Amino acid sequence: MLSLRPLLPVLLAVVLAGPAGTTLPARAADAVADGIETSRTGRQIAPGIRLESYDRLEADRWLRIDELRVELGGSGGVRAEYLGGHGPATVGDTAARHRAGPGRRVVAAVNGDFFDIRGTGAPLGPGLGGGRLLHSAASGPGAAPAVGLGADGTGRVLRIGLDGSVTLPGGAVRPLIGYNAARPARGGLSAYTADHPGAQLPAVGIAVPVRDGRVTAAAASVRGPARRRRPAPGTTLLTAPAGGASAAELAALRPGDAVAVAARALPDAGPVPAAAVGGREALVVAGVPQDHDGEPNNAAAPRTAVGFSRDGRRLRILTVDGRQRDSGGLTLTELGRMMHRLGAYEALNLDGGGSSTLLAALSGATALTLENSPSDGRQRPVPNGLVLTAPAGSGRTTGYRIEPAGGTAEDLTRVFPGLTRTLTATGYDALLGPAPEAPVWSADGAGTVDAAGVFHAVRAGRATAHARRATAHGALPLQVLGPLTRIRPTPARIGLAEPGETAGFRLIGYDGQGAAAVVEPRDVALEFDRSRWNVTEDGRGGFTVTALVPRATGRLHATVRAAAVRGAAAVRGATAVSGPSVDIPLGVGLETLPLADLADAAAWTGPGAVPAEGHAGAGLALDLPRAAGRASAAAPRPLPVPELARSLTLWVGGDGSGARPAVELTDADGAAVTVSGPVADWTGWREVTLALPATAQPPLTVTRLSAKAGSGPGRVVLDTLGARTPPTGPAAEPVVRDPIVATGAGVWAKPWRFAVEPPGGSRAGGGDAGADFVLTGADGPEFVHRGVRFLPLDTTEPTLGGGGLHRMRALRKALAATAREPATGALAVVRAHAPVTVDRKETALTAQLLAEFRRTTGKRAAVITLGAPGFTAGRSEGVLSVAAPRTGRTVVGVDAFAPADWLAVRPAS
Repeated sequence: MLSLRPLLPVLLAVVLAGPAGTTLPARAADAVADGIETSRTGRQIAPGIRLESYDRLEADRWLRIDELRVELGGSGGVRAEYLGGHGPATVGDTAARHRAGPGRRVVAAVNGDFFDIRGTGAPLGPGLGGGRLLHSAASGPGAAPAVGLGADGTGRVLRIGLDGSVTLPGGAVRPLIGYNAARPARGGLSAYTADHPGAQLPAVGIAVPVRDGRVTAAAASVRGPARRRRPAPGTTLLTAPAGGASAAELAALRPGDAVAVAARALPDAGPVPAAAVGGREALVVAGVPQDHDGEPNNAAAPRTAVGFSRDGRRLRILTVDGRQRDSGGLTLTELGRMMHRLGAYEALNLDGGGSSTLLAALSGATALTLENSPSDGRQRPVPNGLVLTAPAGSGRTTGYRIEPAGGTAEDLTRVFPGLTRTLTATGYDALLGPAPEAPVWSADGAGTVDAAGVFHAVRAGRATAHARRATAHGALPLQVLGPLTRIRPTPARIGLAEPGETAGFRLIGYDGQGAAAVVEPRDVALEFDRSRWNVTEDGRGGFTVTALVPRATGRLHATVRAAAVRGAAAVRGATAVSGPSVDIPLGVGLETLPLADLADAAAWTGPGAVPAEGHAGAGLALDLPRAAGRASAAAPRPLPVPELARSLTLWVGGDGSGARPAVELTDADGAAVTVSGPVADWTGWREVTLALPATAQPPLTVTRLSAKAGSGPGRVVLDTLGARTPPTGPAAEPVVRDPIVATGAGVWAKPWRFAVEPPGGSRAGGGDAGADFVLTGADGPEFVHRGVRFLPLDTTEPTLGGGGLHRMRALRKALAATAREPATGALAVVRAHAPVTVDRKETALTAQLLAEFRRTTGKRAAVITLGAPGFTAGRSEGVLSVAAPRTGRTVVGVDAFAPADWLAVRPAS
């Protein structure tokens, strides 16, 4: 998922400034200090709680970070409490069930402790809620790390042990070494109650129930560990491993015997906290970030961390997305340095990976919103967490939060003349809690709003929608773009596997400057075969397609309604009979498309790869000479995978050795993706299916076949690689000829010209064909010529190999310089064609920076790409783009201060 949060004017800054405007020092060992912030958004969650979300580009990764800044106690009345129940559930579900107490509401939540993910599902560390011990750490009474919240509202990082005892008949006292722990201790007595936070109790040996200080049943005879039911409320289950002294003492108990069980939390210092959640690694200790280099958990990964200021009044909760192309995660060492930079005097690492989850409230909302992007693609069920609660407020409306249906993305706050945008207004009270009074709508500027909150765009320009009720008010700025010129569906094709499966799409419209906005369903007429498909509005500005039959192909024809376009045309004093249209290919059912029959097995090269007899004709054998060894074979040429493919198929000939075959691919950014098949513990041939991960960014390309040995040497033979794909036709790509593509006369009409031809560097004074200079490469110095600043960007270094960081710094510096120079009217970025080296997110960020520059300064911007496969020219958000081919000469006429298009381009002949 490509993520670029809304940009701020700070993006034009040359350096990243620290507190009081100081420049942060570069530290080679600290990735998070060397990168640059690329975007930031923030909002108030409740009095005393603010959410800051930001993206960063480091030398070797992108980062997406969400940070809750919390003032505990104080005038805001914010509390942090234990969040959990009986067994793992998503943070969202558990937070929705949390009882905040009279006059309070839940405003944010985050995942908590590491847990017994393959066993009981219970947390591995200690937990306290409501001043009570809920569970001790997983093994023994020793103290374990946790974040604790005191009754006075302050927080701290501490260690919590178990102070527990069991008093047997006759007065003998035995230590209690586990209380609702995820795993029973190896020796001694453990206790389990209805508070046990796991999905099930661990397997225990002997067990005796105790209620109201009396044994209620004798221990059953056991030979080994066994599962037990969760005790009823008020009952404590005493357990001990079978065969030991503790087991014998429990076995001797009879119904009615007096047994007292005591358990309380034992902090390493200070009072017992009112709430606590376990964690693992200390990140900041007494103001010093900790070094975890060399430790096993120090790889870059998704992270959740909690930190406190020295006085414990300021809480920082941080999630960092990871294991995604858009966000590579942090090591523990980097996470500690980041928490220290954010002001943590002490900080603790909580569970990360797929568990990292942060939710926060929107003003006036009754449910929480997921803020981060969990690496599993969805919220993982976890056993506990931290929840923030705040005073509920009066419910009297003091303001409105207005947003377009479908979210706050920029293309939803824009609309085309004659078209509409559905708005919603959510009332909130003085404490940002729900206030359900309906508003009265109005608008000023380039459109109107009806009583249902639907904005109707009238003419190009700015508009503001207003929602009011008495003194309560909310406003949303909107932009009415130029007239709609074309529409494009996203995605371009819909492929479904079976009846009942659904997929969504939106229609994106463009004006003459390439500015984009979503076109709402109410402004669109659809034509499709209703016996095969059902298409409905999704309530978020798009459509949902449902397959009605098991196998079919077809097309959906979408047209912007003529009435809407005529309304816009009337404003312009013209007539229009229909709006732009587009066809969307549809398909349902899966068919196997061949990728490689491996008849050319001799051309697949790699260690252990040899041609062999296949399932049908020639095949490829991978010999694995030792246990856990690997063999692989590189494809003689890249094998593109159909973009809608759900899975790959592969014939595998096994010898029973337990080798595991795999297919290795690259995604759209060149990142490696490996899909593994089942362990080949069979003899003979089987066709296996390898599911493609939903998070992989298409198009995918097969680069290699490989296998990993089992417990010993072996061989697998591979044959006939295919892709299971819904059957759809190709997407229609309309041919758009941009006005900057001109004849020679149009180019000569500009005040001056430059030329582009391969290869080498840029050189001045290229005067032939009337050009002031010739660009033959993007490795020369930055220069200004006749009102245009030319910025060559070296694209030989990958985005996530340091190149992106260098290029973004250079671009920011050039944008700032161009903005402040009265004699410079335009910036032209010059770069070589490098679609693999420069990733999609860097490309999108470059485009956004240039578009923001154009909007805020009124100056011009363009991207000149050298050595492209073919000539193209166009524009996006008013930023012009020219791709010059690898052969021939492209001539560009220039007028940096022209009132209309400032470039005119004659393609290479």
